[in-house]
Amino acid sequence: MNKDQVKGRTESAKGKVKEVTGKTVGNKELEGKGKAEQVRGKVQSSYGDFKKDVKRTTK
Repeated sequence: MNKDQVKGRTESAKGKVKEVTGKTVGNKELEGKGKAEQVRGKVQSSYGDFKKDVKRTTK
């Protein structure tokens, strides 16, 4: 795993926690921030997957 994959998955997990917390306490802003964080994490993770695939195919 490269650093982008790790950071992305971590960001996604933190976002999920924020989303659930926001739903639990009824805070729509926190819930929205959590969803946005999840998307950013998934994008970064996908970028890391892409980098890994490119590196593997160029060997």
